[in-house]
Amino acid sequence: MSEKLIVFTRYPEPGITKTRLIPVLGKAGAANLHRLMAQRTIARALSLQNSRQLSVEIHHTGDSQQQMQDWLGTDLIYQNQIDGDLGARMAAAFQNSFDSGVDKVAIIGTDCPDLKAEILAQAFDELSDRDLVLGPAKDGGYYLIGMRRAIPELFEGIKWGTSEVFASTRAIAQNLSLNIAVLPILADIDLPEDLLGLDINILQ
Repeated sequence: MSEKLIVFTRYPEPGITKTRLIPVLGKAGAANLHRLMAQRTIARALSLQNSRQLSVEIHHTGDSQQQMQDWLGTDLIYQNQIDGDLGARMAAAFQNSFDSGVDKVAIIGTDCPDLKAEILAQAFDELSDRDLVLGPAKDGGYYLIGMRRAIPELFEGIKWGTSEVFASTRAIAQNLSLNIAVLPILADIDLPEDLLGLDINILQ
């Protein structure tokens, strides 16, 4: 079965990227942390291609494809995210992927340095007999969402960027009688306090 992993990210431009970390890291430091986390996440995603029939796409926003290629190279597949909130952008990415004939699709961000290739593989394995897989983040959001068909209802009425995202999404899924798999809880790096538990060595 064909699998696709979509990575949502953006170009690490100082002053625009990771703005909530600027007070403690500075503009350049916050952008550099984003760059390191994104590169690590993408490398782990690409490592799965050695053992799975998996395509990896980089869906970016607020930048040009040329900037992305200058940063990450020309061998990757790049797509611009559509306009709209995070839910609309993810819903469109899922819909377009399933319309193209892909069997299993997952979307991740690049804010979770503990997201290992093994967890990504587990997500796709769970989709063999589950409708939905979610990777809950400690802040109440989720670091991964995967499914076998487009389910736009999962992205409607969600208060994005709040601690209610995971719980709200799971409640919608339960109301739809979906068979759900939940991955291990991991920490996102979004706020200054998140840096306290960050081992910078895992980014190297």
